[in-house]
Amino acid sequence: MKDKLKQLKACHKAREWAANKTAQELFDTCPRGDWMLWLFRRTNPDDLQLFTLAKAHCANTVRPLMTDERSLKAVDVAIAFGEGRATREELDAAADAADAAAYYATAAAVAAAAAADAYGAADAYGAAAYYAAYVKKENQKLTADICRKYLPFEIWNLNN
Repeated sequence: MKDKLKQLKACHKAREWAANKTAQELFDTCPRGDWMLWLFRRTNPDDLQLFTLAKAHCANTVRPLMTDERSLKAVDVAIAFGEGRATREELDAAADAADAAAYYATAAAVAAAAAADAYGAADAYGAAAYYAAYVKKENQKLTADICRKYLPFEIWNLNN
């Protein structure tokens, strides 16, 4: 798998983690859902429906952090698309709306971070960053398990 990951231009950290693992070992032990989604998309490019279903369930893990209705709807529509209950057009429209929401949320987050820095909240920010890193690691494992559920090993095209 190391050669396959190098051929696909996987990041150094993923290639280093994969080392000499077989495809099955990689699937069974991958600690990060984002890595699994990345690899599945590159090895199964025509399987948009299942990819979208897995990706949407991964996104759903951070649903409590979503404050814009457009983002929530995009996740719901993506799950519906993955289950065959929504069209590609509905998925694209929901994704466009969520992109707009994300743009404004990012601008607000940047402004909030700048304000926090301006008021000398470095200690609180550092503690929050440490906690966010811990939560991120836990979420990466959760999303890897979601990928294993919705993208079973038998459908992966890892030998091409």
